[in-house]
Amino acid sequence: MTTHIMGIAGWSGAGKTTLLTKVIPYLKHNMSLSISTLKHAHHGFDIDQKGKDSYLHREAGATEVMIASDKRWALMHENTSDPSEKPSFSQLLKQMSNVDLILVEGFKSLLPVALEIHRAALQKPFLYPNLPSICGVATLESFNFPSHITALNLDDIPSIATFITHRAIPIEQVR
Repeated sequence: MTTHIMGIAGWSGAGKTTLLTKVIPYLKHNMSLSISTLKHAHHGFDIDQKGKDSYLHREAGATEVMIASDKRWALMHENTSDPSEKPSFSQLLKQMSNVDLILVEGFKSLLPVALEIHRAALQKPFLYPNLPSICGVATLESFNFPSHITALNLDDIPSIATFITHRAIPIEQVR
């Protein structure tokens, strides 16, 4: 199995996460694909809770803390303060399990191929003119796009899923 990758790009509030919560079940149940996601966080985050053992392990200086139960596990890795030691986009992808498709939300400038989510109500410009990785735009409005941009209706999940599966690229092509 070759893992493929597709980015989902758009301004904050455009509906990237909302789209993913609709398209992931469609890809999984209607197209029988295994899906993973990689989400960029602009600010620091914690997946454990202050005062819990895993949090205390991390606060004590552990580089990695894994927490596991019968239902799931999570590995938290502390980046050093040296920016040169932070993982690259391709290094992050290498941490992912072998699945059919990885959908990436965020990492706009690093995406090798992406679908833009656009809402005119946000009054923000399209990203595709400045991001050559964008090959399609999903929106509720009607626009004239250049011939290299596929226009998709944001509510047409089957068409978006088909577009993603046809345009996603093998992970080996990510540098």
